[in-house]
Amino acid sequence: MPKTQSWDDPNRRYSGVETAEESCMTTHETGHGAASSEGTVTVTEAGSGTYTQQITLGHHRLVSDEPRPIGDDAGPTPYDLLLAGLGACTSMTVRMYADRKGWPLKCGSSDVAALSIHAEDCADCEATKGWIDHIDRDIELAGDLDDSQRQRLLQIVERCPVH
Repeated sequence: MPKTQSWDDPNRRYSGVETAEESCMTTHETGHGAASSEGTVTVTEAGSGTYTQQITLGHHRLVSDEPRPIGDDAGPTPYDLLLAGLGACTSMTVRMYADRKGWPLKCGSSDVAALSIHAEDCADCEATKGWIDHIDRDIELAGDLDDSQRQRLLQIVERCPVH
C-alpha cells in the first residue's frame, strides 16, 4: 500500500523510488530549512495519477498534470507552467524598470500563448520540416505613459531573463 506524504512540512524533501513495495514518493529528512535549495526545482511522480507530478521549489509546492483523457487534469500542463514563468517574468521585468525610472505604470500584463506551426510556413526558421513551437506575447501597459515611455517598456520586455 502506498505511503501518504504531507506536502506541508518544509523540512522534508521528496524524491522518487523505484520499488514495488513503496510508493513513488518517499521523504528524506534534509535538515532545517533545506526543502529545496534556491534555484533547484525537484519534480517527482505524485503516485496519484498516471502523469501527475509534484513540484517542489523551496517552500513552494505545485502540481502539474496532463488534461483528460490523457491525465487527471490535477494541475497545469508543463507548457502552461513554461508560459506562466515567461509571462510572470515579462510583467515583473516591466514593473521593475518602470518603478526604477519613476514612470506612472499603473498595471502591466502579458498574455502568453504557445503555437505549433509547420516549419515550411516559417520564413525565418532554419528547420524546413515538421513542427516548430512558437510563443507569442501580447503586452498591455496601463497608466499615464507618454509614447517614448511605452516604446522603451516594450523594448525592456525583451530583457526578461526567462526570455
